[in-house]
Amino acid sequence: MKTQANLNMTSVDRVGQALARRLNEHAMDLPHDISERLRAARMQALHQRKRETVSLTVPQLVLAAGHAGGPSDEGLNLWSRLASALPLIVLVLGLATIHIFQNELRINEIASVDGELLIDDLPPDAYTDPGFLMFLKSNPLQTKVSD
Repeated sequence: MKTQANLNMTSVDRVGQALARRLNEHAMDLPHDISERLRAARMQALHQRKRETVSLTVPQLVLAAGHAGGPSDEGLNLWSRLASALPLIVLVLGLATIHIFQNELRINEIASVDGELLIDDLPPDAYTDPGFLMFLKSNPLQTKVSD
């Protein structure tokens, strides 16, 4: 499918080629200084034309490549997204592991103190004594050392 712009460019090109043929037929009759100025003008026109074609085709190729693949995700495919989330996953797992081990340690300490209290022979009044409660709250590990 040819668009209107393509038809206009081809007709402009045909007109330009016809003018160039006409000018070339009589170019031999022109003086040297005029032919040199024409040659320089041709070179400038060709250079300008090359620059226009490069500037027109490069953005069109970039636009076509940018929209051909759908929305751009900046190179983040599934594996790179998982790799970027991996440190966060490791951090969460590490914190959960530390929490579990600390809870286990606390439970074991409380169980050992309770076990020692249940095994030991104490009068019932000792359990209601405020000093005994302070002793239990201060450091349960020192009771093991003193035994």
